[in-house]
Amino acid sequence: MKDRSADLPGALETCRAIAQGEWSAEAALRARLDRCAALEDDLGAWVHIDAAGALAAARALDQGPVRGKLHGVPVGVKDIFAVRDLPWRCGSPIWRDRVADFDAGAVALARQAGAVILGKTETTEFAGYQPARTRNPVVPGATPGGSSAGSAAAVAAGMVPIALGTQTSGSIIRPASFCGVVGFKPSFDLIETGGISVFARSFDTVGVFARTVPDAALAVEALSGLELQPEDGMGAIALSTLRSPVWDAASPEMQTAWVEFADRLALRTRLRHAPFSEGLYDAMAGIPALHARIMAAEAAQALAYEAMIAPDQLSQGLQAQIAQGAAQSSAQRHADRAQMIALRQRAMAETRPGDIWLTPATPGAAPPFDSGTGDPIFNRIWSLLGFPCCTVPILRDPARRPMGVQVVGRHGDDRAVLSVAHWLLERFGAGV
Repeated sequence: MKDRSADLPGALETCRAIAQGEWSAEAALRARLDRCAALEDDLGAWVHIDAAGALAAARALDQGPVRGKLHGVPVGVKDIFAVRDLPWRCGSPIWRDRVADFDAGAVALARQAGAVILGKTETTEFAGYQPARTRNPVVPGATPGGSSAGSAAAVAAGMVPIALGTQTSGSIIRPASFCGVVGFKPSFDLIETGGISVFARSFDTVGVFARTVPDAALAVEALSGLELQPEDGMGAIALSTLRSPVWDAASPEMQTAWVEFADRLALRTRLRHAPFSEGLYDAMAGIPALHARIMAAEAAQALAYEAMIAPDQLSQGLQAQIAQGAAQSSAQRHADRAQMIALRQRAMAETRPGDIWLTPATPGAAPPFDSGTGDPIFNRIWSLLGFPCCTVPILRDPARRPMGVQVVGRHGDDRAVLSVAHWLLERFGAGV
């Protein structure tokens, strides 16, 4: 599992080098294009690499002043985002010939900040569970996860320093953990989602992949307008470890690695009890099933057109999920939404600003490619609550495959989450 991007600068360093005249945006882009040319045939991370368009954008940036936080940074974009003049297939044969004629809001904001859009990265079918063709660049023969498979793999392989993705259940945290990179899912609704294919409107969240936490923070700063760079020290942060109500789903390798990590962590900082009451903790055990029901109901609505015009071109798994969602009774839908709202309110009421807890990002290391994209069970709780999460590549199984530590905080505590994630990676992380 060689670190394939150690020889290329990250996003912050690229911006610094360009601003100081040590590098040009075109040179930064060509270095990434060379990496893509060397690895893409084996990896399959991209739907489309727009070399000509990206070079034209980089040259234009080199002719003017620094435009913004991402000036000259090559960025990959998951193929459920609309990107002007590029394919917009959403991982489905239904849209095999579609080309977007506009930019999604997040893409437009990235361009305004000076990003160079390198191309579209592979996604699972409509950001669901049907695997993409992308391979894991650091664990041979394993899935890169989903649904943001291409974005995670492209960053892990050094093809781009930043890639955009989305998470509905575990589509940023899970692939980042499997590929050994940083994945950040901000608080729900922090980043504009207009122009992005919808799967479940109550959960869909734009996030990013990067090699470092400051690089991830930089990207979200550019898209949100917030100052999010990690702060030094732990300050007033109340840090705890939380095995979570789904601990039994963790593999033996994850359970062993987690206990060892928690013991090492306790030697480095003062840990506190997790902020949840016993009653809320018990209620959280039902969230994975609740999340799955709401997601199915909303997917049936979001994909109603595709299910009407080309049902035979949907995977069997997605057809079944849509059918399950469409079959839900009115009473079930009302009850589920009321429960979701109540849980969100209760979780905010029982926690305080600065409460940060650590939990496994996935049940274990990346499973074999043919087994699917992996289980999002360690992510569903936080996706339903809308809480910010950042996974950092700290843990390893006996085969040295990466497993992520997921840093979680309450809604709006994005900077605190990033600060703790950065602190952890600086002290415990080994990279890939």
